[in-house]
Amino acid sequence: MTDLLASCDLVALVGVSDLDRAREFYVDTLGLRPVEENPAALVLDGNGTTLRVTLVPDPQQASYTVLGWSVPDIHAAIASLSGRGVIFEHFPGLEQDADGVWTAPGGAQVAWFKDPDDNVLSLTQVT
Repeated sequence: MTDLLASCDLVALVGVSDLDRAREFYVDTLGLRPVEENPAALVLDGNGTTLRVTLVPDPQQASYTVLGWSVPDIHAAIASLSGRGVIFEHFPGLEQDADGVWTAPGGAQVAWFKDPDDNVLSLTQVT
């Protein structure tokens, strides 16, 4: 029974206050493909992983990353998203380059940005 979920697909969830605004961001800006839309949620295909963007009355902002993407070239991804209006975060006390990229002790490069509800999202390039 311990492997029950190991063979099941993972579904990621994020809460938002406005589905139209979320659709503009996740579909038009980030380029995720819509699979289903109803008054309660927008279901997206994130390269084989389902992302359920759910309407909630009062989304609570987490102080950590809630969704992240692994990218082959973080600076190219940042340039592309910045060109679409995405703003990358710079955090006090964290050594980040001009694009907002932080290099983790293991060598992975990470950059953060927010969705319209201030959910923290990230890009990671594993080196």
